[in-house]
Amino acid sequence: MFGSSGSKSSTGRHPVYKGVRRRSSGKWVSEIREPKKPNRIWLGTFPTPEMAAVAYDVAALALKGEHADLNFPDSASSLPVPASTSPSDIQMAAASAAAAAGAAKDALSAATGESSSSVSLKENEAGAAEEFVDEDLIFDMPNVLLNMAEGMMLAPPPLNWDAAAPPDYTSQDPYLWNFRP
Repeated sequence: MFGSSGSKSSTGRHPVYKGVRRRSSGKWVSEIREPKKPNRIWLGTFPTPEMAAVAYDVAALALKGEHADLNFPDSASSLPVPASTSPSDIQMAAASAAAAAGAAKDALSAATGESSSSVSLKENEAGAAEEFVDEDLIFDMPNVLLNMAEGMMLAPPPLNWDAAAPPDYTSQDPYLWNFRP
């Protein structure tokens, strides 16, 4: 998700990401045209092209649906969905997604001990770009697994549940945990 940050020098448009261009100040901006209208929705100014590209993807999904041409199609299901197609709702969801992308990049750079500008892509001996994202760090997976393990310690509901009468918890009840062959 966090690619290189090169740009075309003549137009300022990013050579890879749609809806993203670079300002003379070095910051990246994103905007999208509303379908069948001359209006554009301003999505914001961002420190990295990836953040601007994620903001564009949120807006494209909101305005164009599942057939939208996205910068990161593999992450479409994890993007926030605006409350409506109003420009303000789209801008809020786009800003949220861009902030999450920036936080993920910062977390990755902190974990690897690199500066955020050098975290993007690394090249292997063949010159092909490889991307590494520590999902355990970003999504706090160790705690998710602990919470799932705690859930397994709960007693299951009785097999013959009658809504009119609460179950009688005696030793004769056929609970899975008390089953003895």
